[in-house]
Order: sequence, then C-alpha cells, then structure tokens
Amino acid sequence: MFTRIPTRLRRPSLGTAIGVIVLVLAAPGGAVAAPSQDACSPAKEIVDAMVSQFGLTQQQARDRIRAECRAPGVLEAARQAAGEAYGGAFFDPGSKALIVGVTDPAVFDAVRATGAEPRLVAAAYAELEQDLHVLDSRTNTQPPEVTGWRVDDTANSVIVDVAGGPSQAVKTFVAGLDHTLVHFNQPPVQTTAELIGGMGIFGPANRCSLGFSSRKASGGADVYVLTAGHCTNFGGDWSGGFGGGMIGGVADSSFPINDYGLIVRMNTTWVATSKIQGGSSVLGNTVAPVGATVCRSGATTGFRCGRVIALNQTVSYGSQETVFQLTRTNVCSETGDSGGPFVSSTRQAQGVTSGGSGNCSTGGTTYYQPVNEILTFFGLTLVTG
Repeated sequence: MFTRIPTRLRRPSLGTAIGVIVLVLAAPGGAVAAPSQDACSPAKEIVDAMVSQFGLTQQQARDRIRAECRAPGVLEAARQAAGEAYGGAFFDPGSKALIVGVTDPAVFDAVRATGAEPRLVAAAYAELEQDLHVLDSRTNTQPPEVTGWRVDDTANSVIVDVAGGPSQAVKTFVAGLDHTLVHFNQPPVQTTAELIGGMGIFGPANRCSLGFSSRKASGGADVYVLTAGHCTNFGGDWSGGFGGGMIGGVADSSFPINDYGLIVRMNTTWVATSKIQGGSSVLGNTVAPVGATVCRSGATTGFRCGRVIALNQTVSYGSQETVFQLTRTNVCSETGDSGGPFVSSTRQAQGVTSGGSGNCSTGGTTYYQPVNEILTFFGLTLVTG
C-alpha cells in the first residue's frame, strides 16, 4: 500500500493557472479445394519470424510454408482413403510430410497415393474420440489437479495433463479408458487477459478507462494500473472487460488537488502490456510541448486526437473540487473515458484523462493528469514496448 499524497496545493511550475468549470468523465466434411499459388506464397514477416525463432534459413522457411499450405488438402484426401482405419495425422516439420496413422496396412498404398506418408498405429481416430467424449462427460467430477485432456495425433492417444503426481482421484477419473495416457507434473494453467490502455474498467459504483500499466522502478512482479483518481476514490475492487474478471483493489487514490489513482493487480490472470486500444504501444514518457499532437483512448469514444493547448492548468470541477497542473487539449471525450491514456504522436505516454467539456459530436476540451508526476511520486516505471 502506498502512502496517500497529502492534499496540499502544488506550486505551478509553468505559466499561469486558469480556473474553469468542466465535468469529470466517469460513468456510473466435403473435399477441400487445392490452395492457389498465391495462397501458398510465403509472407515475409512469417518467414523472418521462422528464421529467427526456429533457426531455419530463408529457403527452409519458405519450403516449409509451402508444404504446410498443401497439407490440409492432402489430409482430407488421405482421411477418405484410410476410411475407418484412419488414426489421426500430423505435419512433420523435418520431412515436410503429412504423416497419417492407419490401423490397417492394407490401405497404405491408397494413403500414400494422396501424397501422405502412412504409419501403422494401434487406435482408430474414432476410438480416441470416444475416450475424449467419456472424459468430457466426467467434467463435473474431475480432480482439481487435472488441467485438461486432448486427442494427441502424434502419440495416437488421448492425453490427460495433471498438475501434480499420481493419485487415486486421477486414477478414478481415467478409469476404463483404453487409449488414454496421463502426463503428471505438468504446469498449472490459467486464463489470461491483457491490460490495455483505453479498455473499460469497472468499480463498485462507476465505469472508467484504464490508463497505463506500471511496475515499481525498484523491481518486483507487482503491476499497478494507472487511472483517474475521481474513479478510484470509490475504492473497492476493480474488474476489466473482455471476460478478464477482477483486476484488483485500489492501492491509492488522490482527488481533488490531484486526479490519479492506482489499482494493484491482484489477479495475475491479467497480463500487463504497453498496448493502447486503437493506437500503438507506448515506448516511453517524454513530455510533448504545447502545439504537439496528442491522442487519447477511452472506453466510450475510442481513439481520438488533437493538440496540446496548455501544460499547466488549474481546473475547477465544482463543489470545491479543484485540480492543479493538468494539461489542456482540444481532444474530445465523453462520460466513461476518464482514466484513459493520452499519448503523443511519437508514442510517448503523456497522462490519464481527467475531465473536460463538450463531446465527440460537436467537439470539446479535455484535460489530463500528467503521467510523470504519478510515476515519480510512487517510484513507478511504465510498461513499454
């Protein structure tokens, strides 16, 4: 937990502060046609990735892509040729051949005529699928250490992954299945979702937008989401969209005087990123000058751009809720965009959306809390990329 910023007036460092009245923006089975030559043409970015990640030469990568492109058509023909003897198939990167398992050597020639390489296996694919369906029917009784199951064409078996060692519960779960293998001591799995600037986040009483992901400059795995303080002043746990569920609780919040808040990522299924919804990933946090292009992303109005009008403005939101040293822009925004990220044209983080006037139909003014003040005070560094 961070120490709350004292509510004291900060001495403006640039220009003259001007008070204005504005609104904060928080919201309450047939044959497969052969692919065309163009479809099999290797894309440069894929070739480059295979060269760097798989250790292939450019020519090896291109040859492999072309072979993989032909494989689906070969698979369909080979499966029909094998009939009930079909036992699964997989592409072998080394030989660049489609390996097709069959339970009857009598169909070898027919399978080979399709361009596939036949291999004798013990179980037909229909038998593997039957084991899989039985496991699916036992979902309500699966032990918690069982993390998944699948048909493995290369092993000609159904594989059950277990995050742990042998147990009676696992033995009972796979009982009676003739073509199933258990892989013990596998890593646990979890759902993941990305923390993206501009995505909607939901608190106990309102909806706002995520600003940036950050970490302690001193190191550590903790992630802090930056957003607007008038959002996090409600406290409580915050969740994200896209099915990601709860992110975490409020670590600190400051509004008025300042307008920023921190949400600590307690649920590690959320992955911190430098991404901005509608825009590009953030590369740093160099301050853009007056007149420069800035863009903001928000859950309500998406990605909108304009210019910096002033770097040091005092803003009165009414009811004695005054915030100092905000940056004024002519970018539009609307309810629910609060907390979303402002970035420069050079992909530098500028701040989190505070409030404004007008809308995105007729235009308006939007203010943001500079991000560098937040980072400096809390000893944080942005997640960049």
